[in-house]
Amino acid sequence: MTLPDFSLNRRAFLGRAATGIGALALGSLLNPRMLGADLPVEEKWPGVVRPLHWPAKAKRVIHLYMAGGPSHLETWDYKPKLKEMHGKPMPDSFTKGQQIAQLQGKELKCFGPQHDFQKFGQSGQEMCALFPHLGKMADDICIIRSMHTDQINHDPAHTLMNTGSGIPGRPSMGSWLLYGLGSSVDNLPGYVVLTSAGKGGQMQPLAARQWSAGFLPGRFQGVRFHSKGDPVLYLGNPPGTTREDQRGVIDAINSLNARHHAATHDPEVLTHISQYEMAFKMQASVPGLMDVSTEPASALELYGAKPGDGTFASNCLLARRLAERGVRFIQLYHRDWDHHGGIKNDIKLKAGEVDQPAAALLADLKQRGMLDDTLVIFGGEFGRTPMGQGDGRDHHIKGFSIWMAGGGIKGGVTYGATDEFGYAAVENPVHVHDFHATLLHLFGIDHKRLIHRFQGRDYRLTDVHGEVVKAILA
Repeated sequence: MTLPDFSLNRRAFLGRAATGIGALALGSLLNPRMLGADLPVEEKWPGVVRPLHWPAKAKRVIHLYMAGGPSHLETWDYKPKLKEMHGKPMPDSFTKGQQIAQLQGKELKCFGPQHDFQKFGQSGQEMCALFPHLGKMADDICIIRSMHTDQINHDPAHTLMNTGSGIPGRPSMGSWLLYGLGSSVDNLPGYVVLTSAGKGGQMQPLAARQWSAGFLPGRFQGVRFHSKGDPVLYLGNPPGTTREDQRGVIDAINSLNARHHAATHDPEVLTHISQYEMAFKMQASVPGLMDVSTEPASALELYGAKPGDGTFASNCLLARRLAERGVRFIQLYHRDWDHHGGIKNDIKLKAGEVDQPAAALLADLKQRGMLDDTLVIFGGEFGRTPMGQGDGRDHHIKGFSIWMAGGGIKGGVTYGATDEFGYAAVENPVHVHDFHATLLHLFGIDHKRLIHRFQGRDYRLTDVHGEVVKAILA
C-alpha cells in the first residue's frame, strides 16, 4: 500500500502561505511602517575614487556631440595642398590597402576644402570662416587635429566614442564618471542627455545605449530630457493626484523593494529605490529648470535661443542651467552631420546652427566664472575623407578633429596634425582611448585605476589602452 505524500515543496508552501499573509501585506501597503521595517533612506553615492588620485581641474563636462561625422576639412583642419589637388587622383600611397567605407573599390579623387579658412584671436588659430563666433573664442579653445578611431560605421563609432569599445554593453564615459565620483546634485540626475536636429545632412539613428550604464548599476545611466514638450515622459502626476498621494505611493513601493533587496541582495533593486526617489524630486525641480523663458532677454539673444523651440541653441542654454545646478555630465547630441553629398551647402547650414550657441556657451560660462572648472568638448564620432563622394565625403577614421575648452585645458592651442591631404594623423596622434584617459585625468582620476569587475574580468573605460595627452593640459 502506498502512503500519500504529505511533503510540501517550496513553491506549494509559498502558494498556500500567500493566502495567510495577504491581509498583512495589504496592511503594510496602507501603512508601510506597520511591520516595523523602516523605509529605505536613499544614500548619496559617494563614488569609488576616494580620495582623488590627484587634484581635479574639472568638476563637470558639457559634451557638444556632433553626431554623423563632421568634416574636419570644412571646420578645423585647413589643407591648401588638397585644395590645389582638387579633382586630381588621390595618391595611391595614402589609400592603398586602407579601410574606406562606401568608396571602397571606386576611383578616388581629391576633393578640396569647400570653404575658406582664416586665423582668429591672438593665438592665430586657423578655423573655417563659417565659424566667426567660435573664432572670437579661439584663445580659449584647444583644437586637436590628430584624432583617430577604429570604427568606420556610425553606430559602432558612436559606441567607441562613448564607451571605449565598439561592442555594445559597456558603460558610457558619463556613467564611469558618476561611478567614480558620485553626483553633486540631489534633485536632478548626475548625467543628462539632450538631443536636437536641424537641416543640412542625413539623419542617422541614435541609440539610447550610447548613454547606458552598461554593466554598472542602472543608477549611473544617462537620463534623456526632451527639449520640447514634457521634458521627461510621465513625470507629472495624473489628474486628481496630489504630491502627498504620490509620496505615499512611492513610500509603499520602496518599502516592498527594500524587503525584496533584503531577500535577494540584488543591487538593481536599490537602483529602483533611488530612481523612484529621484523621479519624485524631479517632479519639483525639472519644470523650473527647463523653463528658459525666465532667462533675461540678453541671454536668449546671446545664444540665439527661443523658449521651447528644441534647438541646439536652446539646449546649450539648458546645458549652462544644468551645469549651474551641479549636473556632472551633460551631453548634447546635434544630428545631421552625415554629408555624403551636398557638403558645401550643408556644412554652411550646420555651422549656422551651432556656431553662435557653442560660442555663447563658452562666453557665458567664462563670465560666470565657471569655464575654469567646466570641460567643454565639441566633436563627433569620426571625420570625412579627403576624397570626394560626388559632392560629399565618405566616413573617415584615420584623422579628424575635435576641440576642447575650460576644465584644465590650455586655450589658444592647436595640437597634432594630419598629413597634407588631411588623410591620416601623423603628428601627435590621439586615439579615442587617449581622449578618455585625458578626460578622467582632468577629474583627478587615473584611468588605469578606475576599475569595475564584471563576469570575472576587470574593466575600465580605456580597457587596456590610453595615454593622457599632457601637452594640452593647462
